[in-house]
Amino acid sequence: MDVAISGASGLIGSALTESLVADGHRVLKLTRGGVTGDDAIGWDPEAGRIDAPGLEGLDAIVHLAGEGIGEKRWSDEQKKKILDSRVRGTAVLAAAVASRERKPRVFVSGSAIGYYGSCGNNVLTEDSPPGTDYLAQVCVAWEAQTKAAIEAGVRTVITRTGIVLDAHGGALAKMLLPFKLGIGGRQGSGKQWMSWVALADEVGAIRHAIDNESVSGPINIVAPNPVTNADFAHALGEALHRPTVLPTPLLPLKVRLGSELVESLLLASQRGKPAQLEATGYEFRYDTLAAALEAILS
Repeated sequence: MDVAISGASGLIGSALTESLVADGHRVLKLTRGGVTGDDAIGWDPEAGRIDAPGLEGLDAIVHLAGEGIGEKRWSDEQKKKILDSRVRGTAVLAAAVASRERKPRVFVSGSAIGYYGSCGNNVLTEDSPPGTDYLAQVCVAWEAQTKAAIEAGVRTVITRTGIVLDAHGGALAKMLLPFKLGIGGRQGSGKQWMSWVALADEVGAIRHAIDNESVSGPINIVAPNPVTNADFAHALGEALHRPTVLPTPLLPLKVRLGSELVESLLLASQRGKPAQLEATGYEFRYDTLAAALEAILS
């Protein structure tokens, strides 16, 4: 199988690449400003350019590229950059997919559980409506750009991913030091729900989407057992054999990153359910947080 991946150097992309290559598949990485070759396809999403003939006859395209959402304060400029990187990149790829005579069997395009906004205790399936906050609006606009591929008859899957857990990157890697020092704890009230997924299941779910013709449209890539933030903090403390008595002080984070970012990423409540993954037979390697943390931190 020949698979093209954008964002192949990121946390999810690199793990997906490793998994595919280990099973004997060929991975072509979309490289900015690069030249198309045996293992690369050049593109420039900001300029709206891609070497579309390089996509001819591929089995699958997985689109993961986008500006990081939690790295910098959300100035108006940064918020525009986050939105544009997703909208433009997806539009360029979807149009290129639609233009091919020999189209890929499947186009897998990224999104996030933030699509639903903050929803308290409500259980969120793929049929739940979108939220109205900034991240929800980004996700709605992001997903809409797959329209060209869908209209061209390409099976299109949109991955609404939760908090991906891995010791070497993403949210968990940032939490480890304070928790190892015994100063980690709940954030805010701790009652907000966290929809998490182990990196191994993120990769497994994407591969499930590639391989199974029955999977299409949005899928929630989240473990079947979400937890509250307080329960997450307790489980991480247990895994590291450290206390989690004190709540995380949010003021320094708000000063550094801004209130909107902190409230959207740390205090929003999303109780996601992987309804389509379960309906199409995906079996999670790690369906409980304790099992996931034990494997990740061992």
